[in-house]
Amino acid sequence: MKEEKTELEALKDELFLKREHYSFAKSEDEVRKADEFCKGYMSFLNSSKTERECNKAIIAMAEKNGFVPFDRAKKYQVGEKVYLNNRGKALILAVIGKKGVSEGAKIVASHIDSPRLDLKPTPLYEDSEIAYFKTHYYGGLRKYQWTAIPLSLHGVIIRADGEEITVSLGEKEGEPKFVITDLLPHLAKEQSKRTLSDGVRGEELNILIGSRPFKKDKSSESVKANVLSLLHEKYGVTEEDFISAELELVPAFPVCDIGFDRSMIGGYGHDDRVCAYPGFEALFDVAAPEHTAVMVLADKEEIGSDGNTGLNSAFLRYFIADLAAAEGLEGRHVLSMSECLSADVNACFDPTFPSVHDRNNAAYLNHGVVVTKYTGARGKSGTSDAHAEFIGKVRRILNNAHVCWQTGEMGKVDEGGGGTVAMYVANLNVDVVDLGVPVLSMHAPFEVVSKADVYSTYEACKAFFES
Repeated sequence: MKEEKTELEALKDELFLKREHYSFAKSEDEVRKADEFCKGYMSFLNSSKTERECNKAIIAMAEKNGFVPFDRAKKYQVGEKVYLNNRGKALILAVIGKKGVSEGAKIVASHIDSPRLDLKPTPLYEDSEIAYFKTHYYGGLRKYQWTAIPLSLHGVIIRADGEEITVSLGEKEGEPKFVITDLLPHLAKEQSKRTLSDGVRGEELNILIGSRPFKKDKSSESVKANVLSLLHEKYGVTEEDFISAELELVPAFPVCDIGFDRSMIGGYGHDDRVCAYPGFEALFDVAAPEHTAVMVLADKEEIGSDGNTGLNSAFLRYFIADLAAAEGLEGRHVLSMSECLSADVNACFDPTFPSVHDRNNAAYLNHGVVVTKYTGARGKSGTSDAHAEFIGKVRRILNNAHVCWQTGEMGKVDEGGGGTVAMYVANLNVDVVDLGVPVLSMHAPFEVVSKADVYSTYEACKAFFES
């Protein structure tokens, strides 16, 4: 016999904020659907370890889904699908809505760059008969985490003759990998006295790349010469060609399931491809929305969104202006009526390190997509701080679509903080709020997310596009 709720229990049900695990909020079929969705995401992550590789892979998927290159001189009809490739490193996808852009666009903005190690312009050197690459780290990473792990080399080299050489080395079975060495504990007495943030310094992130001399020649820099000889044989490059190259070192290990229950995904690059993938997959599944649906996949977020492939540039503004002009409208007016989800990750509550979080305002694993009203640091510095009216609208969209969602902050008030692309979109006079996946070990070479949270992000983006 079912017991009746007490008055207090009924009051709590009616008035208290409900935080519910995805497995309790959803059916077993929906949990299985989330697991199945993440198989595609894991495959994408394994094959797309840099912003250039992401861009190329997304364009290939978009074209299979009927997207064609954008023509600014054309007026598009309802349901037509276009993409704009920005220098092979950033991308805009759009599905034309029934109302065109006359009442604004629905924008989801994510980024496809991740923390990594970039080669310096003149990276190759030899010391004590060992060859190395010098690096300059990209984005906010904890340097000690990048030592003693296998690394792969990705990017492009523009040779003196102008030919572009694509490099991907260390991912396939049988290919060589690279590594940053660290001190053995027996000799690390002085290093161990350093603070954790200074345990490995930027100029110590040197990539081990060779140790054999050129044809048993005992002259100086013979190991460096041998490496250059191998590179010239494989890619036709000289040392000067490194000056016009963009080469990145990223973790060489593959993405994998985590846990006995396989409920989580571990791997490199979740920030922010874990929001990019659900976003563009949601757009692929949108047929003829009321408002034009736009997916922005930007570069440079990890270093401040500057540069002409970052969202602090004008490429989104120009794209909207071109859509507006085709309908006889002003781009600024369209932007002013537009709405945006800044699809970016948030810190997931880690019970091993609870002191950095406010438990009432933290994001939890398996509780769905996180809505983040503001990011920034300390006194809300460096954030757009979404308006209550827009938060209310997003709440209704998510609730009406039965999306599993939660709210969260990036740690305690004076603990630190972080930023997203939201403020750059807001600067265009667009209503915007952050929404994305909670991540454990964010910015590490191996991050962890929940499959349920990834799928909830897909559901949230799709509901927003169709609202």
